Amino acid sequence: MTKRKSLVVVIAVFLAVGGAGTLVWYRLTSSGTSVRKADEYFCPMHPKIVRDKPGECPVCGMKLEKRLPRGASPPAARASSPGARQILYYRHPMDPSVHSDKPAKDDMGMDYIPVYAEAAQGGSSVPGRAAVTIPPERAQLLGIRSEPVTVGVSGSTLRTVGHVTIDERRRKVVQTKYEGYVEKLYVDFTGKPVRRGQPLLSIYSPELVAAQKEFLVARGARERLGESSVPGVAKGGAELAEAARQRLRSLDLSPDEIATLEQTGAARRTITLRSPVSGMVIEKTAFEGMKVSPADRLYEIADLSRVWILAEVYEKDLAAVRVGLPARVVLPNQPGREWRGTVSFVSPTVKPETRTAEARIELSNADGLLKPDMFADVYLEGSSASVLTVPESAVVQTGERTLVFLDKGQGHYEPREISIGERVPRGYRVRSGLVAGERVVVSANFLIDSESSIRSAIARASGSN
Repeated sequence: MTKRKSLVVVIAVFLAVGGAGTLVWYRLTSSGTSVRKADEYFCPMHPKIVRDKPGECPVCGMKLEKRLPRGASPPAARASSPGARQILYYRHPMDPSVHSDKPAKDDMGMDYIPVYAEAAQGGSSVPGRAAVTIPPERAQLLGIRSEPVTVGVSGSTLRTVGHVTIDERRRKVVQTKYEGYVEKLYVDFTGKPVRRGQPLLSIYSPELVAAQKEFLVARGARERLGESSVPGVAKGGAELAEAARQRLRSLDLSPDEIATLEQTGAARRTITLRSPVSGMVIEKTAFEGMKVSPADRLYEIADLSRVWILAEVYEKDLAAVRVGLPARVVLPNQPGREWRGTVSFVSPTVKPETRTAEARIELSNADGLLKPDMFADVYLEGSSASVLTVPESAVVQTGERTLVFLDKGQGHYEPREISIGERVPRGYRVRSGLVAGERVVVSANFLIDSESSIRSAIARASGSN
């Protein structure tokens, strides 16, 4: 029987992918079966980019990954050959926590997946993230920068904005407890300073005149009935006079005005209303000739010798603000001068519009420079302590966890989960996850985070982790 030599045909196939040509060689046997001769290298970010030798992706510059033949599984014997990948262990295909030191099958007959040394070294302890390697020249083009984790100061000065407002405990409203008519205004404009007891206006009230006359009648009855020999009659006259006196007091007549009424024995047509406090008139609704009732606010007077500063504190900074914290207030129109006080109250609620809470600071205002509704710069001075700090731009908030990317050198970047605390100058306090001196990526870290997520997804799909 004549042996027929196998016909070997070599065909060069040119694949145009992404604008770049790739040569893939195949050996065809007489049986028509094709066997791949050359290895393929592909880009994890752009799978259509395929090459027959190692290199970089022409689109993103990433290092091309070697694609293993379909169904092929590198035997453990290759680990002993020079330059081959070393298998550390085998893991269960469905449960990565189950390991074996030799090839095995699970209960369903599925092969355990080998875990290689380079895969373990290039992995990470952060679920959903993988280590990333970017050539230094490519990292420079992407603007990737890193800074060391340093020891900073926690509890330092927190700067915010505030405004001057009136002390609510020093506001008084002037009203009457009877109906009447304004006869004369003594304080006739808003903003006028007044002293305690200073006349504000005079008012005529028929009700008040009637009450005065009733008091005079009751006083005369008391004097007449007091001479009666019947004890009950004398006592009734005294009680009637006292009831009339109490009514005058309930209508806000002062003891001096009642004493004058007793001395003169004549009811006054008008009564003068006086200021209950020293301060400034911040609201005036009274006019001469107008009719007034107990529901009318005639004046509002505020004592501005002490005022409040309401500082706006963002909710992310509330942990550092407490009652008793020293504060410093500076006015834009008073350069070089400052007022000092302490935080006396922190609002228990946050404003939904601004996401801020108010911190109240009480200040003396004897010279009147702090005027209501003026803006002020507020510095809340916390106690200083040395803590580990990380730059704000290095922190990546994923929603599930807080990450940074460590710069391990030679273009190798590794994700690390950390726990952060309150804000400090230029960053956050580090509670756990980092040590001083480690370098973290502070620029273009979101690009690295995206690449890390994609690499982790590819690794899970290929079963290399």
